[in-house]
Amino acid sequence: MAIVMPATSHLQPHGIILSSCLNLPMTRLLTPMLTRCLLMLALSTAGCSALQHRGDVLPAPMILALTHAGVPATSVALDVRTVDGKRLAVHNADLPFKPASVMKLVTTAASLELLGPGHRWHTRLHADAEIISDTLSGDLYLEGGGDPRFAHEDLARLLRRLRSLGIREIRGDLVIDRTLFDVPAEDPAAFDAAPERAYNALPDALLLDAKALSVMLVPDLNSDYARISAEPPLRDFILRPPAQNDQLCGLWREQLRPVLTSDTLRFEGSFPTRCGERLLTLHLHTLSTVQHVDAVFRQLWSELGGTLTGSTREGSVPAGARELLVWESLTMAEIIRDINKHSNNVMARQLLLSLAMHRGGAPATRGAGAARVLEWLTRSGIDARAVVIDNGSGLSRSERISAKVLSDVLQRQWRSALMPEFIASLPLVGIDGTMKRRLHESTVRGQAHIKTGTLADVSSVAGYLIAASGRQVIVTCMINHPKAGEARDAMDALLQWIYDTY
Repeated sequence: MAIVMPATSHLQPHGIILSSCLNLPMTRLLTPMLTRCLLMLALSTAGCSALQHRGDVLPAPMILALTHAGVPATSVALDVRTVDGKRLAVHNADLPFKPASVMKLVTTAASLELLGPGHRWHTRLHADAEIISDTLSGDLYLEGGGDPRFAHEDLARLLRRLRSLGIREIRGDLVIDRTLFDVPAEDPAAFDAAPERAYNALPDALLLDAKALSVMLVPDLNSDYARISAEPPLRDFILRPPAQNDQLCGLWREQLRPVLTSDTLRFEGSFPTRCGERLLTLHLHTLSTVQHVDAVFRQLWSELGGTLTGSTREGSVPAGARELLVWESLTMAEIIRDINKHSNNVMARQLLLSLAMHRGGAPATRGAGAARVLEWLTRSGIDARAVVIDNGSGLSRSERISAKVLSDVLQRQWRSALMPEFIASLPLVGIDGTMKRRLHESTVRGQAHIKTGTLADVSSVAGYLIAASGRQVIVTCMINHPKAGEARDAMDALLQWIYDTY
């Protein structure tokens, strides 16, 4: 692949440096020797100022890393600007690209402003019968409020409060009300044929634990099988521990080969004892929402000494039912930290639906949520005509946005009164979230809040960086190419270049 520069004449005095750099090994993190070589190339060329200030160009260190990865410059979109809008470097910035998870920046920014940083979701318990002594003589209704982070610990606290009302026996059915969202049935295997992966969880008005099972595996040197435990507790769900092996701890998850059914987790493979303790998170795709909530509810309720004699079914809260209790979620400002720091797909999808939800009105749809985000962009003075929003999470092959529009969103959020809440939701480079292990030994560590995005053919970064000079910079970069996953070093080289150059 040829190296693309603004003008070949700028390269001619520096062919020796370039040739030497290309012969150095490219690792996931740039070696000190390679970093110095890249900086020599970038800062010693007469074309350095052109790289920084001319129109459609890419930084030299990034080009070199792209060359090592086998990714052409035509597959890259870049928009680097100061927070007050001065363009520093652009490349294909107006073209719509697949964004992967940096699309969450748009969804969370819109939700933070439209719903507010203090917005909370509510999960409610209702009854349509009298409480006599310690018995509810009818059905109990559990109404989902779209909470993106409703956990079994929250349900346990809600049920303890229910017990404090004096109720021990529920002599009726548990009725699950999920009518706040209108979500068409989807196949969790449709995206990448990995339905057990937690990122493939689907949105729901009563999303409990993101429908995830957290499995702790611990080697047992006195047995042929590993020790196993799981959260949340599930009534009548069987955990079959995996056999153990003494192999190296490499692709341990692939070695395990977990298999889920509606009432069992087993393993076709084995667990390397050299791995030590490991946490495996699985999407319980083999259980419906009703089955999942039923298994968790019954286990927790029995632990509190309660009984439920009826079945668990889906339905709506009747008009005459009275509200018993309400559980309040975390605030929006707290929720978006989980979404952006850890790139939680289903929580982002919940946000998009929440933008269109109206209790007592028409159920929220994905299309209505997307329309509200696009309207917000337009009202903000951002050209959204080429933006395509599918589910708002970036876990999509149809979502599109340009680097310019995404940088426009970041620039707008910088000027917003909600800027501190928004920026605090982004991973801090080298310290936490999806950027914890990237650039953790570089001078950029702790100096940038950067959201990442990854799909099979997409790699992206977007956020804010404070350069060595103290200058505050916005960066958006997306790569759409079959080898995008091999170009992460190019993204890191870009961030380092911005830090050193500006």
